[in-house]
Amino acid sequence: MLLYTENPLKFAFSREISELSLPDASHGILGVPFDSTTTYIPGARFGPNAIREASYNLERFNVDLDKELNINLLDLGNLQVVHGNFQETSKHLESTIREFVDLKIIPLILGGEHSISYSVLKALNVEELTVLHFDAHMDFRDTYQGEKFSHATVMRRIYDLNPHEIIQIGIRSGSRKEVEFTRNVGIESYSSNWIKNNLFKMVQIISKLKGPVYVTLDIDVLDPAYAPSVGTPCPGGLNPLELQKLIYSLDHENLVGFDLVEVSSRCFGEVTSLNGAQIIYDFLSVI
Repeated sequence: MLLYTENPLKFAFSREISELSLPDASHGILGVPFDSTTTYIPGARFGPNAIREASYNLERFNVDLDKELNINLLDLGNLQVVHGNFQETSKHLESTIREFVDLKIIPLILGGEHSISYSVLKALNVEELTVLHFDAHMDFRDTYQGEKFSHATVMRRIYDLNPHEIIQIGIRSGSRKEVEFTRNVGIESYSSNWIKNNLFKMVQIISKLKGPVYVTLDIDVLDPAYAPSVGTPCPGGLNPLELQKLIYSLDHENLVGFDLVEVSSRCFGEVTSLNGAQIIYDFLSVI
């Protein structure tokens, strides 16, 4: 059971397996310390543990929502990745997520680079899902530097899985081919500039989503002022309060999974990991 995992520091507010039996758990955190296709700034393999460490700076009581964080949450450690080998790592991750599904545990994934999201969604019934994609980059290249599976191709590979819908939020970088492809296939894409001028409209769009939703969030959706330690920083992003409002607009009944990727913090207390932990906390507050 959960064959490909190992146990590091736990996320705050989570429990040990000995404290909460697996059938009683509703959500499970899994770290995926993999960054072997990163092409600019490496280090996302350090993200899961950096986010966990930063989480101990948070309070259980959410002041904004006036509620106590009370959730049956397990932290099941980190995936045993095969560094430099996406295919083997993907097999391990897909197998582990299928076990989550069998145990009726909703996966909360800490990356790691963005390529890992493909393997998570491959293990879910993706054809019924709306994939809500927060990112600075479109990630819709068919290949990147000769590779089909990469942080820069992940959304194209997820599109190949035939999800019900993909909605992109915070986009501010993409090639002409990516833009043309997404327009031709009818993918909704909202730039960070548009969102800053239409935040309430974006909240309404998210809050009205029907059916099961999976969220994949590249932390570079935030401006580098708030998340400098990422694989591919891109100026002009959202600020933490804008992102928080969008997360709070999610309908908890529809959420079937979440991943936060591309945190590359290498020291305790670094601002990217602090915002990463806050994003996980905000997500836990609405489920």
